[in-house]
Amino acid sequence: MNQVFNHYSDMLESTKIAVLMGGPGSERAVSLASGNAVLKALIEQGLNACAVDVTEATVDLPEGTGLAFNVIHGTYGEDGRLQDQLDQLGIPYTGAGAKSSRLAFDKNLAKAIMIEHGVPTPRAEIIDVSQGICLPSFPAPFVVKPPREGSSVGVHVVRDPAMAWAAMEDAAKYGSEILVEEFIDGRELTVGILGDRALPIVEIRPPDGVYDMASKYPWLSGAKGSEYLCPAPLDEELTRIVQEAALAAHRALGVEIYSRVDVLLDKNGRPFVLEANTIPGMTETSLLPKAAAATGISFGALCREIAEASLQLRS
Repeated sequence: MNQVFNHYSDMLESTKIAVLMGGPGSERAVSLASGNAVLKALIEQGLNACAVDVTEATVDLPEGTGLAFNVIHGTYGEDGRLQDQLDQLGIPYTGAGAKSSRLAFDKNLAKAIMIEHGVPTPRAEIIDVSQGICLPSFPAPFVVKPPREGSSVGVHVVRDPAMAWAAMEDAAKYGSEILVEEFIDGRELTVGILGDRALPIVEIRPPDGVYDMASKYPWLSGAKGSEYLCPAPLDEELTRIVQEAALAAHRALGVEIYSRVDVLLDKNGRPFVLEANTIPGMTETSLLPKAAAATGISFGALCREIAEASLQLRS
């Protein structure tokens, strides 16, 4: 095993790495922050890395690129299209493949797969709004989500039934289908998966109880940021239960290399998986790097491990 590892570690030293960042979607600013952090970390690791700012749904790689380090969050980078293009070009890339990216990114598909594999997840309905807005069959409180956006874009927690219509109208801006989930009153947790192991759990405590774009990325809006506890203050048994639920979702979706799985833990200690993020935030203060750091893996070492594992999988 060490010989194999050393082979790909040596191979990485001579590989030109294109760090793909930005993208055409709503998470462009966040992706640029992640991409620049990864680029800096790879260069500090002594690797030959360069930045590629992707502005459209197509990629133009520098000549001699041997590995694409994908840090494009959301649309295009995380929905399988970029992966399809890189597969056609024969260029190895980091993280989830085309199929698992499509499955994990589409919340409707991911929900069906998790249910099929017995992964605990909130009850939900898919609402077709192509012919007009309608409300779910179950009452508030519930959560309204565009199924093919990330970083809480278009997500609304509806506690007051009077606000339901406006929430549905806003979510409808992003597509003809809306995912409506029952609201789980509980603790916000996220579990990084690296390889096939669960990292320490991070508990998220947003300032107003809702983990939205503003509390995720206060540097974008000037809002008050969330508090993060890692490892989360859970006993050993609850930690195991949450990590097993996250791993079950990661495996059911077939995600390769790494992910970050969001979980709600209700007041009875039951986990409910919300989604698996195949291109999670990758700044030094992002949640996956926080979890890795709790096990002694530095940000630079994390980036290198992702690159090496991806090169091994796709070379």
